[in-house]
Amino acid sequence: MKKVLVVDDAVFMRMAIKNILEKNDFEVIGEAGNGVEAVEQYKALKPDIVTMDITMPEMTGLEALQQITDFDSNANVVMVSAMGQDSMVRESIIYGAKSFILKPFKEDHVVKTLNQVLAV
Repeated sequence: MKKVLVVDDAVFMRMAIKNILEKNDFEVIGEAGNGVEAVEQYKALKPDIVTMDITMPEMTGLEALQQITDFDSNANVVMVSAMGQDSMVRESIIYGAKSFILKPFKEDHVVKTLNQVLAV
């Protein structure tokens, strides 16, 4: 089973992503509410893939992405972003994100995106 770290400052969003993933043969092994927690959890848990919100307190998703990819250049990080954050999405790809998902998202798109990233 593919191990996932879900990162979002909104608890309801983490739950929504977790529910989608657990119904589709993913195992959510950790959750983080900000970038600082995301980096710590990534290092401790070594997930197969991370879903990373961009806008969060303490440390943004972009900053966390940079730290994670500095730690592990092969990290599979998929950014999750609200509409209208196009420049941040482009920046995240430059920093090593493998893909991105726009909020609001559909279940099949989330599953398909994560499976595509893991298949590479």
